[in-house]
Amino acid sequence: MQHFKKWLVILLCALFVFSMVACDKKGTNEPTDPGKEPGKVTLENIKIGFVHITDPSDQGYTYNHNLGTEKMKKELGLKEDQVINKFNTPEDQACETALRELAEQGCHIIFATSFGFEDHVLKVAKDYPNIQFCHATGFQAKTSGLKNMHNYFGKIYQARYLSGIAAGLKTEKNLIGYVGAHPFAEVISGFTAFYLGAKSVNPDVKMIVKYTGSWNDPTKEEQIAKALIDEGCDVLGQHCDSTAPATAAEAGGVFHVGYNSDMRTAAPKASLTSAIWDWSRYLVMAVNKVVAGEEIPVDWGEGLKEGVCDISPLNDAIVAPGTAEKIEEARAKIIAGDWDVFTGPLVDTEGNVVVKEGETFMEPASAPSWDHILEGIQVPKE
Repeated sequence: MQHFKKWLVILLCALFVFSMVACDKKGTNEPTDPGKEPGKVTLENIKIGFVHITDPSDQGYTYNHNLGTEKMKKELGLKEDQVINKFNTPEDQACETALRELAEQGCHIIFATSFGFEDHVLKVAKDYPNIQFCHATGFQAKTSGLKNMHNYFGKIYQARYLSGIAAGLKTEKNLIGYVGAHPFAEVISGFTAFYLGAKSVNPDVKMIVKYTGSWNDPTKEEQIAKALIDEGCDVLGQHCDSTAPATAAEAGGVFHVGYNSDMRTAAPKASLTSAIWDWSRYLVMAVNKVVAGEEIPVDWGEGLKEGVCDISPLNDAIVAPGTAEKIEEARAKIIAGDWDVFTGPLVDTEGNVVVKEGETFMEPASAPSWDHILEGIQVPKE
């Protein structure tokens, strides 16, 4: 009897240990597909998470980023349940919560796509060293000391320069307006490139910039667009997430250059073209790196030459004559690689030469840093 009790105790202990190991296994993101190497991430079992500040209905930034996600899924042959999206996530504690939920749901790689997410991404990445975290528009990955933290963006200023050419040729008042989100380098870099594109074909053009204080606030975007029209702007550009500036331009009888999506559907009588992204180029690369067991670049940013950014089709019914030809001339010059947008001489509103003649300012790979206000551009006084 004693012998039987001894073996019963051993058996119960063994069952207890086995159950604990099994429970622990459920809490990891290790794939358990039969016949596959334990812990091996493949295109068949990889899980990918996204945290977005809005949702695709914005017809702007999140819409465009999600287009990249769908293109990535198709190119890599991923199933619907391999991608988990967290839409409409504020840039606060809710972001951290969303990131942790994605980690616990077994994601091997997580993309956070808004500038204000970065501090939350850094915090969560420290707690999940085996998960790769990729943050768009950020700048802290290189100094974070985290091997699983990465920043990505692209040379969207090149596309904005091309779209600015359409604006510079179209304006009759030589006054264009710009609806910006925040007075951040990302926005300043963008509207500067837009202005330089316009000025390259219209030396007399001036630009007024007004900020909404939000990445996505259609009501405020419409109000500011109307204010710019009231000040005499006959072409509007934008760095904000909705189509409100486009529809306001059409209602006000002026023209418009968009961002992130082809806005001809929203404003067919106003939208000239838009600066757009193909985010799939980064997403495909990063996912393939995870599957191959290779390191994702700490900082990444490609441009027009690589197809990461471009402009949407021109609205041939309303663009000025010669627009396509001028844009193609500039495109060829940029792609050739011996010239770029921020080439001097460039002078700020105080008369300081910020880029000398013959020199070129190059944006860092993953985060715009140009923050000079050039002569000819009017911004709100602080």
